Amino acid sequence: MLKGKTALITGGARGIGAAITAALAAQGANVAVIYTGSQEKAEALCAQCAQDHGVQAQAYQCDVADFAAAKAVVAQVKKDFGAVDVLVNNAGITQDGLLAMMKEESFDRVLDVDLKGAFNFIRHCTPLFLRQKGGAIVNITSVSGMIGNPGQANYSAAKAGLIGLTKAVAKELAPKGITCNAVAPGFIATDMTRDLAGQDNALLAAIPLGRMGQPQEVAQAVAFLATAPYITGEVLRVDGGIAM
Repeated sequence: MLKGKTALITGGARGIGAAITAALAAQGANVAVIYTGSQEKAEALCAQCAQDHGVQAQAYQCDVADFAAAKAVVAQVKKDFGAVDVLVNNAGITQDGLLAMMKEESFDRVLDVDLKGAFNFIRHCTPLFLRQKGGAIVNITSVSGMIGNPGQANYSAAKAGLIGLTKAVAKELAPKGITCNAVAPGFIATDMTRDLAGQDNALLAAIPLGRMGQPQEVAQAVAFLATAPYITGEVLRVDGGIAM
């Protein structure tokens, strides 16, 4: 259980991130929800977590790709909550397009948010973990980073990079009692995948379990890894078997 611990969740106000926030709060964690543009949703989610589970919950606006802004928000969370015990790097965007027509800014922005954003928060939370002599990091990657996905060269590259980052960080911080793992969702029913639902889509047809996943199923995996002190450097697929 996470009672009395503080979890910082980037992209924690919508979709998979909101499910992760709710799941960690249900286990007793105080939650710091980092959002970019969903202030109303972030504040409503925090109010709900506080009401349902009696935890401290607060929302913070931040562009995760901004190194200095990430440093400032981590410092503010530390001031408000007294500690950061769990970091969940969930913030991510897509700007899909075929490689031959992809604009440089689309490639750069996706890597800046999805990969560099995770680095920024790991970098700024690590000193806290070191002083506390413990902590748990869970990065949300994707099966696209494991098997690739046409039309998503930028997203697949960022999510593959996140797997490498996870393993490097796990090895570097393990001697200090800090774990770093990743969860790799497949097709999950969120706003980002709404257009795929109900279509005769070859990727959906390839899911062995025959359905899209639910955000709560990803959140369960995150909560498990956040409370697993002898697991590190692992990539846990939550994908219905599509990447096996």
